[in-house]
Amino acid sequence: MKKLFFLSSIFYLFVLNVTLAQEFKFAFVSDTHIGTETAAEDLERTVVDINNQNDIEFVVLTGDITEMGTDIELAEAKKLLDKLDAPYYIVPGNHDTGWSESGGVSFIKEFGYDKFVFEHKGYKFIGCASGPYVRMSDGHIPRDAVVWLDEVLNQTPKDQPIVFVNHYPLDNSLDNWYEVIDRLKEYNTQFAICGHGHRNKAMDFEGIPATMSRSNLRAKDTIGGYNIVEVTPKIASFKERIPGKETLPVWRSIDLGNRTFSKNIDFERPTYAVNDSFPEVKKIWSYHSNANVISTPANTKDLVIFGNSTGLIEALSIKTSEKVWNYKTEGGIFSSPSIYKNTVILGSGDGYIYCLNSTDGSLVWKTKTEKSVLGSPLINNGIIYIGGSDGKFRALDANTGKEIWNFSELNGPVVSTPLIHNGKVIFGAWDKNLYALYLEDGSLAWKWSNGSANRMFSPAMVIPVAFDDVIYIVAPDRYISAINATSGETLWRSNEATVRESIGISEDNSLIYGKTMNDEIVAFKTGKNKAELAWRKDFGFGYEHVPSMLIEKGKSLYFGTKNGVVYSIDPTTQTHNWSYKIDNSMVNTVNVLDEHQLVAATMDGKIVMLSW
Repeated sequence: MKKLFFLSSIFYLFVLNVTLAQEFKFAFVSDTHIGTETAAEDLERTVVDINNQNDIEFVVLTGDITEMGTDIELAEAKKLLDKLDAPYYIVPGNHDTGWSESGGVSFIKEFGYDKFVFEHKGYKFIGCASGPYVRMSDGHIPRDAVVWLDEVLNQTPKDQPIVFVNHYPLDNSLDNWYEVIDRLKEYNTQFAICGHGHRNKAMDFEGIPATMSRSNLRAKDTIGGYNIVEVTPKIASFKERIPGKETLPVWRSIDLGNRTFSKNIDFERPTYAVNDSFPEVKKIWSYHSNANVISTPANTKDLVIFGNSTGLIEALSIKTSEKVWNYKTEGGIFSSPSIYKNTVILGSGDGYIYCLNSTDGSLVWKTKTEKSVLGSPLINNGIIYIGGSDGKFRALDANTGKEIWNFSELNGPVVSTPLIHNGKVIFGAWDKNLYALYLEDGSLAWKWSNGSANRMFSPAMVIPVAFDDVIYIVAPDRYISAINATSGETLWRSNEATVRESIGISEDNSLIYGKTMNDEIVAFKTGKNKAELAWRKDFGFGYEHVPSMLIEKGKSLYFGTKNGVVYSIDPTTQTHNWSYKIDNSMVNTVNVLDEHQLVAATMDGKIVMLSW
């Protein structure tokens, strides 16, 4: 029996070595950015060039396939890539997801998936999506992708060679880089490939060899380019290819073989030491959804309700976090739910606006739109006001879902919550504009632009605030703007503080709060005549760019940051009350229940109740 086992083992090793000894080549293409000026021509040239080579066995594309993730851009990319003779495998990047009008749904519809696994001549290739999704934040491997990765790795022999594919490098440009690295180091990971940086670069992720590729765009050259990867029994080599012209010499080589990764080195990991500094803050409960949560949870007397990026709406006991009910939609949810009577209302990436019984999750009604609904509902006098990705902003009867009116002149998706002020509903869209519509019929009162030609500077993420016929917003152009609510005229703009997309207003309406991109909270006096800075204070939260609105309640101001920390400050004395770190991903706008409790959700799907 021992002899038989020994011979079987020898045979297995022989087969494994023969398998790994097989050589192959694949094309490594990245950052095609369809939607920019020369992108389609550059990609088409690359596709033709790959087809003209008879030894390319497959193609891997490492994200930022499009510029803005629009349905039109994705369809064009798919049409071009389908001309490849070799099979191709593709993952999205931040440009495909961060401004996506569908919340990533259209990427999956076009390509059939946003993550992949396949085997080729003994190697297992694993590709993961990476965001952020719909909000500006650090890169993030979606929570559902990490859950999926565990399933894939659990079915993978420990000695099978792995190649990991992602858009971002596996470093702290991803807020949860360590979740992937720690898993990959338990296996025979040969190397990783990525894009994002638009240059050829040899990298190392805690001992895992890695390679970043150039963009397929021509940039300042006349022709773009990509990489050809040749895998032999001992080496993986990378050569840049100039389509139709030449293959340049090997610029990167990676030794292959059985990998073991040191467990005795202390690598960078998030620290939760801040929580020890404020023992008065208690985590009452915590719940981890199986997908990203990119919205603010709503609450009834008994429940906390939210949706996740796989389309699941979940309701938890507000006392214990035990799941009470769930309801599945067919698209990712980025819409913050709103409570109306005994119902909860929100939009979904599947194109429907849903109204569910808040007690048991049963469907009351759903209203179909023409594209994804990423905007959040605002309910006033029994009417829902909500924007979608189909160029329309709607008013619906909250009891029936019947449309009362729609405004159909938008040129980009609505992804935030509107404001009602002085008979108008005000909101931004990813088309460079802020809109004001009359409540009674949805006709246009005015639209406003900050003057930037760059769509990425749109006032789309901000939830506007208002007082005394003045609308206040912040945007990625790093200005705070005051706008006449009657006429849409610009009253004043200031970039004295580098505010981005987070804003708030004091309970007495005397101050407008902003979160800057580096450490500071600022307060401007409300007023029509000029920008007057009341105070600014360094609270030490570091570089910051996520849209998490500032909420004042009971003389304290609350906000979240990109690295999972909730802050409470006293705006009167400009002192720091407390901080609490939930995880290492973006904190959505928090739901402050009262002066001593709040519910917060993070991009990684953590829902927590804090008490102090």
